[in-house]
Amino acid sequence: MTGTAASAIRTSLRDRLFEYAERRLPALTRLKRVESLPIRLDRHRIYVLPTRFGLMLSLLLLVMLLGALNYNNNPALLLTCLFAAAAYQSVFAAFATLNRLDVTALRAEPCHAGDEMYFSIHFHIATRPRHSLRLRAVDAEIAFDLDRDSAATLRIHAPQRGWLRPARLRLCSEYPFGLFEVWSWINPDFAALVYPRLESNPPPLPRSGAQAQQLADRSSGDELAALREYRSNDPPRAIAWKASARRDELLVKEFETPRGHEVVLDYATLRGLAHEDRISRLAAWVCLAEAARLPYALALPQTRIDAGLGADHRHACLRALALAPGAAP
Repeated sequence: MTGTAASAIRTSLRDRLFEYAERRLPALTRLKRVESLPIRLDRHRIYVLPTRFGLMLSLLLLVMLLGALNYNNNPALLLTCLFAAAAYQSVFAAFATLNRLDVTALRAEPCHAGDEMYFSIHFHIATRPRHSLRLRAVDAEIAFDLDRDSAATLRIHAPQRGWLRPARLRLCSEYPFGLFEVWSWINPDFAALVYPRLESNPPPLPRSGAQAQQLADRSSGDELAALREYRSNDPPRAIAWKASARRDELLVKEFETPRGHEVVLDYATLRGLAHEDRISRLAAWVCLAEAARLPYALALPQTRIDAGLGADHRHACLRALALAPGAAP
């Protein structure tokens, strides 16, 4: 049997033991209990078991003890006791790695379905730094150290749109000697939004909708519209000095921001496509319209969002698409 196969068997056996413990002792393993933040780890929720290396060392110490007693060898007995004392003390060092550790916040930026969601888990400790920590999710794991206030970033695959919950997180450590593993379960009440998957090659934006009016924006426009007479509340930077010199009077520049056709992204017009394909195309069109700086509106069977632009408007449209019927609850 190869080393890889043996490791896979051990992992499978360990997972089955954990599953059995979760079924029989849900309070001990915190199977489904969702907790509000902040979460403090203490002696009531930190568990310790010897590692494989720790079990082998225990067996070796037992053999050394029997040999020292059999041959009445005091130096060997002293060495065995010293090793056993060091191993015993490592239990407390491992426990102290997680004890009084606070999980203060979870944050995540939205991503699109099929991408990886980056969860940032923030910790707080009031005493010394903690070393050799590992954080495990269902399909992700990271190793990190902690200072007084720091965070760890965990990447979790987002398979579908809707709300993504990191579920239970296993925080563990084998510090300092790898003889014992200490761990605790964290099940935060937190979910991050996953936007719909973007269609890979969407067709051009639809050009439906009424022609928008030319709006004059005196403060943030970027195209010169006209010149007018100076007023007392006009800023000096708006004065057209060259034109004023030619006419012997102060003239002020007026700017406007031109707006083209409003784009209406309508779910009902995408006949012939499956529901998720419609959602993916609308999400891709939202990103295209935002990149082209074209005002766009979104029309869904359940809601309608008026035309607009900007990061907030983009988020509102993608959120509506992400939470459309069929999303992950």
